Amino acid sequence: MIHINIIFVGTIKERYLNDAVREYEKRLSGYASVNNISVREERLTDNPSAAEINAAIAREGERILAAIPPRSYAVALCVEGKQYPSPEFARLLSERMASGSSEFSFIIGGSDGLSDAVKRRCDLRLSISEMTFPHQLMRVILLEQLYRAYNILSGGKYHK
Repeated sequence: MIHINIIFVGTIKERYLNDAVREYEKRLSGYASVNNISVREERLTDNPSAAEINAAIAREGERILAAIPPRSYAVALCVEGKQYPSPEFARLLSERMASGSSEFSFIIGGSDGLSDAVKRRCDLRLSISEMTFPHQLMRVILLEQLYRAYNILSGGKYHK
């Protein structure tokens, strides 16, 4: 069984997003087990300086790094990452599984992004889109794309 860790900063407060997360986790359960790992989000003042933002990202990064299992194939979701069409993303996952990866950790940073230390630790930097999304919504989008990828790999009709 494949294990997927979704490591994210903060929590989702909106019910409709939590409902969507649960729905895609249920759909994914036929392909993989999903483990949600929330790390505490740093609180900033109303008008933080760049130094305060960088310090907060670094502290969140330390918590993220501590949450990544040692042998997990780690993927940072970040704007400068590589974009993949859905079939190619499915192929990437399949290749990683064929080479022995049975655990994946997908990392979603807070609203100010991920620390450089987290990005360096990751095996892959992935960009879902050039557009900007709220980090809470990104969890739903990621789960949907993972479900789509595993459905493609199993020959399902969801992708069409």
